[in-house]
Amino acid sequence: MREHFDVLIVGAGISGIGAGRYLRTELPRKTFAILEARGASGGTWDLFRYPGIRSDSDLHTFGYEFKPWRDEESIADAPRILAYLRETATENGLDEHIRYHHRVVGVSWSTADARWTVRIEDGREYTAGWLFCAGGYYRYDEGYTPGFPGRDRFGGTIVHPQHWPDDLEIAGRRVLVIGSGATAVTLVPAMADTAAHVTMLQRTPTYIMPVPKRDVIANALKRYLGPERGYAWTRRKNIAQQKAIWSFCKRFPGTARKLIRWVNTRQLPAGFPVDEHFNPPYDPWDQRLCAVPDGDLFRAIRHGRADVVTDRIATFTETGVLLESGRELAADVIVTATGLNVQAFGGIPITVDGTPVNLAGTVAYKGMMLSGVPNLAYAIGYTNSSWTLKVGLLCEHFCRLLRHMDEHGYDVCRPELRDPDMPTRPFLDFGAGYIRRAVGQLPRQGDRMPWLTSMDYHGDVKLLRTGDVTDPELHFSRAAGSGSSPRPGTPEGDRIGDRT
Repeated sequence: MREHFDVLIVGAGISGIGAGRYLRTELPRKTFAILEARGASGGTWDLFRYPGIRSDSDLHTFGYEFKPWRDEESIADAPRILAYLRETATENGLDEHIRYHHRVVGVSWSTADARWTVRIEDGREYTAGWLFCAGGYYRYDEGYTPGFPGRDRFGGTIVHPQHWPDDLEIAGRRVLVIGSGATAVTLVPAMADTAAHVTMLQRTPTYIMPVPKRDVIANALKRYLGPERGYAWTRRKNIAQQKAIWSFCKRFPGTARKLIRWVNTRQLPAGFPVDEHFNPPYDPWDQRLCAVPDGDLFRAIRHGRADVVTDRIATFTETGVLLESGRELAADVIVTATGLNVQAFGGIPITVDGTPVNLAGTVAYKGMMLSGVPNLAYAIGYTNSSWTLKVGLLCEHFCRLLRHMDEHGYDVCRPELRDPDMPTRPFLDFGAGYIRRAVGQLPRQGDRMPWLTSMDYHGDVKLLRTGDVTDPELHFSRAAGSGSSPRPGTPEGDRIGDRT
């Protein structure tokens, strides 16, 4: 007999632990389990082990609203974030709900039974009334690495940050980091103190800004108001600050570019070619800004322990890489900090009544459900602010939705797009390479609510926290055997996801 739960949460990272806590608190009678493919909780913060790994958002907004961040440093490294997540799980009685080594390989919905069947890699199966997908947005088994010519010729060590070996020795060796995103700007200063020299090789510059590790105002508020109230006020302050910076950059991109350049110039050595290495061809916040705590990247460059090269790779050589400009960079270790492979819903095949779901043909409802797919919610965070801000609101709304269904005796909830001609656009309006590479595999979003994937926290507070959970385009019904037949859902066809 299959074990049945009211809710199955897929993933025991920051989103899955948050979802479990909200279920325990808001709907204590609901049965649930958290299915984790790996042997440990924490998601990203347990998986990545490269030097210096840290958040690029402050923990007063990246942390949970219900659990204050008590550390003096607001930009924290992975071990402290992982300890915070696991402490959250323990404090909320979630450890007993997490089932490790449970890699989900397929899920199928039965309208007749009003439940999901979830298949695990080892052959076990579970059933659930609802699925909550909290597995993140990228593949855990592999990072993205372009096909570099001559790669096999290199006589040193090549490593991707997503698979950092525990025994990799950096001390006294020349390190070449290929990339210019958040991972690269973290790695370079972290290795600069022990490596012979570190070079960051980038094809295109990135906007990089120094941020203080310690939030002086936050720490003062916590001292004078106590950890709970101080955290709450700091969170409000930082949410407003993030919104103001993003809005300013989008409204006045030219001025924002000049201000960022001015800050970079003050952080770098006199005469440094700022426009060559720190002047991107796109506007601020067309892609995510990179934060460097206390300007550590700039400090490593000032002290001569690191440098930046902007060029394209012609080929790897036996001793390094040859650039298109003709310059050769020697290296003992090459780190391919070239990004992630985006994977929606963990790459899990989804079927509804035997029909495969084509994610690219679905439209996102309130940024948390998919058109034509019943009883499935997912967690996606912000790209222009701290990820967890949105996840918390989604979890709140999810619990309110389940309570509404219980109060009215509903078993099934399915978004239905009433206007099949509604214009759509990509799920995430974001210019990062890892998003552009996968945009054709992701759901779409519409041009109006509730089919927009909002990136506005204050707007989402109204929509998800205080707004009505019902909507003309959200269809509720009872299971077929409960005395009320569900209304027909998706059109007939080979795959679900044809703008249903």
